[in-house]
Amino acid sequence: MSSNTNAAPAEPIQLGNPDEFDDVVDNYDVVLVDFYADWCGPCKMMEPTIGALAADTDAAVLKVDVDQFQALAGQYEVQGIPTLLVFADGELAERMVGAQTGDALSQTIAGYTE
Repeated sequence: MSSNTNAAPAEPIQLGNPDEFDDVVDNYDVVLVDFYADWCGPCKMMEPTIGALAADTDAAVLKVDVDQFQALAGQYEVQGIPTLLVFADGELAERMVGAQTGDALSQTIAGYTE
């Protein structure tokens, strides 16, 4: 683990501007990034799971609206949503496309937080 000492917030962080992305990834040991859209059915279905992960794991959860941040979505080659990225120690470690179960996401995050 890196020496980042910031405790992950218990609520998902809603990206407000593109400059915040790198700050969040750099400020927490493990970050789950949820690239989503308000009109996406699977994204809406996953909202409670994403919220629970923020509360129940040691990972920070960052929500990125692909309609609002198209350039950022392009930078991370988001072609389908939801796309979930796991950053560990500032580096992209995992990529998952499509709806995921809470258990699968928890296990993936646990691989980087334990």
